[in-house]
Amino acid sequence: MANLKGGCLCGAVRYSVSAEPAMQAVCHCRNCQRQAGSGWSMIMGVPAAALAITGEVKTYQDHGESGGDVLRQFCPNCGSPLFSRVSAAPDLVFIKAGTLDDTSQFTPQMQFWTDSKQHWVDIAGVPGFPRQPGG
Repeated sequence: MANLKGGCLCGAVRYSVSAEPAMQAVCHCRNCQRQAGSGWSMIMGVPAAALAITGEVKTYQDHGESGGDVLRQFCPNCGSPLFSRVSAAPDLVFIKAGTLDDTSQFTPQMQFWTDSKQHWVDIAGVPGFPRQPGG
């Protein structure tokens, strides 16, 4: 699956990844819901060193439940959410999997923050954690 490619809605930002993802998950936290404008965020954690970005992104500094920084990066032209960088995992970048050119490359291994998931969401067969795994 290495050499993932994707980009924003308008095409101003493109990216590629030259390594296998470290994790694939669905996050149901309220901040991800707000950023995605949906019931959840589909994320793929990839090594930061393996991510190449063309185009400029804008960054919004958010904070997670733990108080740690969550840098949410998006296209300043079309507003597509693209990446999240979290202080708790500085070597990973979390790609918003809906921005992949081939979304069939995304298969969530887990879901977290299920204590705030929308009542109509049921992702059968994907293990869930009420909050952050290990937390």
